[in-house]
Amino acid sequence: MDRYQRVEKPREEAPIGANEIRITAQGRTRNYITYALALLQEEATDEIVIKAMGRAINKTVAIVELLKRRIAGLHQNNSIESINITDTWEPLEEGLNVLETTRHVSLITITLSKKELDTSSPGHAFCLV
Repeated sequence: MDRYQRVEKPREEAPIGANEIRITAQGRTRNYITYALALLQEEATDEIVIKAMGRAINKTVAIVELLKRRIAGLHQNNSIESINITDTWEPLEEGLNVLETTRHVSLITITLSKKELDTSSPGHAFCLV
């Protein structure tokens, strides 16, 4: 792939909600925890939604577990999805064709709430700690 360069495409992102946190692989865990605690305790938000994709999923699960230890009685609802992302690569030399590669990326959405969530959901959990 050293003869190609990836073409950056504009992303179609939905606006981030006031109670939504998007975790990235580069972000600091402490900052995410501090922000989530501020939302749940100081701003009196009853529910936060934490989203991540790809390599950030491990960090997200760790963050949620730490939040559940700090705030007792949280309800948790998990949702796991996957999407296909297509990357376009333009050749740097003449005579080569434009390439398109497709990646299969996992997504996780974890909802933490002080109030009871849909208990019939397969991803529902209740934290007693």
